[in-house]
Amino acid sequence: MPAGSTEAGWTANLGQAEMDLSCPRGSDWWTGKNPDRCPGISREGYLTALPIPNLATCNRQEVRDYFDNGWTITEALFASLNTEEAFYRPPYHDLRHPMVFYYAHPAVLYVNKLRVAGLVQSPVDEYIESLFETGVDEMSWDDMAKNHIRWPSIDQLIAYRKQVYELVASVIESHQGLADGHGPITLNDPLWALFMGFEHERIHIETSSVLMRELPLHLVKRSQWLPPLHPSVSEESRSAPRAGEDYPDNPFVSVSGGTVTLGKSFDFPTFGWDNEYGERTQTVDSFEVSRNLISNGEFWEFVSSGGYQEKRFWSETGWRWRTFRNVKWPTFWTPCGPAGSHEYSLRNCFETVPMPWSWPCVVNYHEARAYTSWRQERDSADGKLSADIVYELPSEAQHQRLRELCGHDNEGVAASANINFRCGSESPVGEGDSPVSDLFGNVWQWLEDHFNPLPGFKIHRYYDDFSTPCYDGEHQMIMGGSFISIGDEATSHARFHFRPHFFQHAGFRLARRKASAESGVVLLSGGPEGQGSASGSVSSEILSHYFANEALSPLEKVSGQLSCYQQTVADWLTAYIDEAGTGTGSALEVGGSVGGLAHILAGKFQRVISVDLRGHLVEAAQKLKETGRVEVCVPEEGALTREFVRDLDTDRLNRIDFRRCDPSSLPADYLDFDAVVLSDVLTRLPSPSSLLSRMGGPRGLVAPRGLLLVLSAFDWSETVTPKELWLGGYADEEGKPVSSEDSLRSALAPEFQLLQKRELPMVLRHDSRRFEIRMLTGLLFKRSS
Repeated sequence: MPAGSTEAGWTANLGQAEMDLSCPRGSDWWTGKNPDRCPGISREGYLTALPIPNLATCNRQEVRDYFDNGWTITEALFASLNTEEAFYRPPYHDLRHPMVFYYAHPAVLYVNKLRVAGLVQSPVDEYIESLFETGVDEMSWDDMAKNHIRWPSIDQLIAYRKQVYELVASVIESHQGLADGHGPITLNDPLWALFMGFEHERIHIETSSVLMRELPLHLVKRSQWLPPLHPSVSEESRSAPRAGEDYPDNPFVSVSGGTVTLGKSFDFPTFGWDNEYGERTQTVDSFEVSRNLISNGEFWEFVSSGGYQEKRFWSETGWRWRTFRNVKWPTFWTPCGPAGSHEYSLRNCFETVPMPWSWPCVVNYHEARAYTSWRQERDSADGKLSADIVYELPSEAQHQRLRELCGHDNEGVAASANINFRCGSESPVGEGDSPVSDLFGNVWQWLEDHFNPLPGFKIHRYYDDFSTPCYDGEHQMIMGGSFISIGDEATSHARFHFRPHFFQHAGFRLARRKASAESGVVLLSGGPEGQGSASGSVSSEILSHYFANEALSPLEKVSGQLSCYQQTVADWLTAYIDEAGTGTGSALEVGGSVGGLAHILAGKFQRVISVDLRGHLVEAAQKLKETGRVEVCVPEEGALTREFVRDLDTDRLNRIDFRRCDPSSLPADYLDFDAVVLSDVLTRLPSPSSLLSRMGGPRGLVAPRGLLLVLSAFDWSETVTPKELWLGGYADEEGKPVSSEDSLRSALAPEFQLLQKRELPMVLRHDSRRFEIRMLTGLLFKRSS
């Protein structure tokens, strides 16, 4: 297991708390304003969210109130966790940290971003700020974390939150940029980091509420300070719902085509995340949408007719998710009758209630698309639907067109919308007289678009990896906000995203158009796996990693100096290990591809972890581990091929763990490796500094006195890494060249001392007469003790 984890698992964290963590909480729970004295407290006695501040006109008191409001809503939400177990028990899917992480994480980000902006000079608690800095963005539904981390006690985190509260409050009370008559607070203002903290906390209020919805019911109890369920919830519901009685009919509404413009102006006077800025003008052809979001009652027809068992309705990836999880109905539906009766109740954040058939159905993207395919087949069965009609989810451009149809001005959300935490749950669809209901609020709406940057997008220096790692073709856009969306996410500018298998308070509506019509959907190429032929790259990588000497034999006439790159790297690293007496317990390779170097290192280390973002290469490495045999057929001449076969050392393979991970967001329990190798990975990242920042510190990837080997060609490309995040390879403002190597050494100082530099040729064979040779710089560092 990764260093720093514990064999006992998550239960080892229990028994630490001195405070009584049962519900309701005592007065010692609150680290800021008590709810009854907090801005936003309603006449009914529960907290509601304050609107996002106008950064051109806000005064110091308004900013302080906004901070207090978000801070106390967070604590009211976590006051709904019943007992210590609720904080440490991992979610059932193991795709996120336990709730303890999200209790401390927003406070940690305040400190870290205020430090980046120069508003705060030193950490509050460096260990906590390292442990709770980075969350989880799992690659797939089966990419399950082990949740073996030993977390601090809740009492320690309460004490930490008290310190952070006072720190943030002092910045608000003292900073001259909030004095009466201040100028507009813009993206380049250090105070932008303060508002970034406000909005980041509000995002996690919403996402944490979803994780609470997934916890066992006995571990949650709605805090008295949170808004109640929508009053439409009843004490009983019909087991087989009827359209027009239990849920409203849902006709299609015709929408004329036109030109739409997406994006938030850079001078708009509210905080925005980087992905909201820029501008795209698109033409959208005429289309139709369902007036309402798809209700639980409508979705019940899909469930009860066997839609979850029919593979033809699902995408290939969606079907693999469904079968892996053995999903038979929406995740928040709870069966309450005999098997096969299709009787359900609904799990909300803190309670289970008789099924409200008129509320929108909460599903992930895979389920929404499966329903869409089912509806197209059903609606086509009577022959009344034209054969050239395509059913799908709306695009972002179509959503923008709907705003114009409904009279939205892109600067506000209707006061009647179920948003901004006015209510503690979803509410019936179809209410009001708008041509299209619930365009904003109630639940987020899945779109067909991949999460994508608008033209003119710029990363923000205070949070350079907020959006860019997710422009990968593997995150779906959601729009419109939910009942618990607050702050920026409750505005019409919000552009949000999740992986298609993940759950949020999100539902969908249908769209349909002629197949020849333009919907304006934006699809990306699929990220790192879309670069070149997947099968070809796997073959070339396997040949390079496991058959280098044989593959390089045709080059002997040209150069006798070329050798197996992986073996050269391993020999260099292990020679220093022997000389310095460094430990050989664990090694980590980031950018491990098909695992050739990991296989060699497993002869020296007791455990090796090899991670890579490119899923097809990780799958190939895992297959090699399962079979213990390498077989690859590669082009030789024309239509002729050559097969290479090799058996691998089983003992070594058993010491290797291949995993798909985003190098910018490695698991929190990865730390204290005796050796870490960054294998030609820096220039494949949107934010290389995010990875480098994990090397040292109190929870560094590299153990004290451990070795770090960085290998890179420093071949930067703006298609992968925004130029402002390159380590080097450009001229500064004075025209002086900036060296990537110098910036790298500076980023690692003073904890890491450079031991040696080498230039290493890496050869990739395409066929017996075509080879690709790249020269990589190797920098070997040792971390201080």
